[in-house]
Amino acid sequence: MAQDVLCEVVNCVHNREGKLCDATQIFVVSHKGKEASNSIETDCKTFEPSDI
Repeated sequence: MAQDVLCEVVNCVHNREGKLCDATQIFVVSHKGKEASNSIETDCKTFEPSDI
């Protein structure tokens, strides 16, 4: 299992130090429930906007 999850989404409440995700769980889905063939066809559902 990954020790560090990197994230560049600076306006997410889980983003720590502008590069690390500190969420206790990460939930990634493929678009429309289909099997993904590349990263463009996926989304992070763990994202929550912050009040930056």
